[in-house]
Amino acid sequence: MIVVITLTSTADEHLSGILKNSPESQGVLLSVKGGGCSGFSYVWSLLEEDSPASEKISLTTGNLFIDPLAIMFVTGTTIDYRKDIVGSILKIDNPNAKSLCGCGESFSV
Repeated sequence: MIVVITLTSTADEHLSGILKNSPESQGVLLSVKGGGCSGFSYVWSLLEEDSPASEKISLTTGNLFIDPLAIMFVTGTTIDYRKDIVGSILKIDNPNAKSLCGCGESFSV
């Protein structure tokens, strides 16, 4: 079985916290769209209902769904949540990305 995404405990805690504050949501969806400075960008959104076609990863609270069209772009990715004095970010370490934008929000394959 291929591991689509690995979440660190801090990423799980962060996403679970978002879902605790959004009781109407069934989970968080990660998708990829064309655009950004490097060709593709990550898109995070809340789902109001289960997405049966998506890959589903259980969180402490709720689920992380991976859009079916995004799976080929994010397989093997590790997601971490980092916080410092400047702010916080979900850091995506994507082994499929050939190059990254300076902000880390977009990538090319």
